[in-house]
Order: sequence, then C-alpha cells, then structure tokens
Amino acid sequence: MTAHAERRAATLSLPKPVTGDSSSFEAILRDRRSVRELEASPLPLASVGQLLWAAQGVTSSTGERTAPSAGALYPLEILLAAGAVDGLAAGVYRYSPQHHALRPHLADDRRRALAAAALEQSALNDASAVLVIAAVYARTARKYGARAERYVQIEVGHAAQNVYLQAQALGLGTVIIGAFDDDAVGRVLELDPAEAPVALMPVGMPSA
Repeated sequence: MTAHAERRAATLSLPKPVTGDSSSFEAILRDRRSVRELEASPLPLASVGQLLWAAQGVTSSTGERTAPSAGALYPLEILLAAGAVDGLAAGVYRYSPQHHALRPHLADDRRRALAAAALEQSALNDASAVLVIAAVYARTARKYGARAERYVQIEVGHAAQNVYLQAQALGLGTVIIGAFDDDAVGRVLELDPAEAPVALMPVGMPSA
C-alpha cells in the first residue's frame, strides 16, 4: 500500500457538526454569506452600533475587545461612512471603542466616492453605510517589528468576521472588499498618513 493510500485508509469521519436552530450561534455560522446586493433603506442606529461593537467593542474593564489583538496593541481604527442611518446625518464618523460612541469626522456622504475608489463596486454605493477598517501599523511594529504587518492583517480578519456574523444575526448583509485604490480611499476619507485603509464593508438590507 502506498503512503497516500495509507493516509486515505486512516481518514476518520467526525460526528456531524451541530447547526442549531435559527437563532443559535451555529446557525449564524451556517448561514453567513457575502452579500453584494444591498438596499440603501435606513438602518436603525442600534444596529449600526452593534456592528461597530462587534468589530472593536470593549468587553472588559481592562480594555479587552471583541477581536483579539497581538500584544493587546489594538492598531485598528473603524470609521463609518453613513448614508441612510436613522438618527444620524450622512457623513463619516470615527468609532470610539472606549466610549462606544461616534465622533464626527466628515460632513458629506462619501459612499459614492468610496465606490469610485473601489473599481465602481456598486455595493459601496447601494449600502446604507460602509464600515471602513484602517490600520496604524506603527502601533504593532513598536513591539513586533517586521512581523507587525502579518499580525495586523490577521486582526483585520478577526474584526471583519465579527462584523459578518453580527450582520447575519441582525438580518443584514455585508461583504468584505479589499479591491480599492489605497491612496484614493485615504483621500476620500481624509485619513491620517499613518492610517492605512485595509478593508471596506458595505452594510444594508439584502436586496430581495
């Protein structure tokens, strides 16, 4: 018997995964999908707040957050490009995890400009809002040097998956977009030079 055949013969079937009922965590994992067809119908402010908390919310008195971070250095900055959110004027806001609050950043609706900077991907223009994940690599590099880029990108994946799962739990749709002109997105959002945009996540009601 060849080594390959031996490996196949040694394959062990696992018990079936638990997928749970419609409200269980397992069902959320089962049903999560990337959604690009979105409606710009207004979102409740509470839903937007829940999504932001899922991305980087503080979960302990000592500052730990919903997503793990190498060395607990938290290099991510979350911005919200709002267009159709109840009780929130169109514009760009920064999420403050420590206060679970939004700080106004720009007054204008930037969804259309973000779409233009991202190869005209319509989900960015159609969404009620766009979560922007930016990274300050220097925060992590101070401790981890050249490994910082890898660690920060892993952290972006953690935060993005949290947003995916929270959106699914709220009956909303989202998708992670990485195809964009970094410099153009930085100009649209007037980011600090130390902040690098890494991912855009349009959010809204899935189109019927």
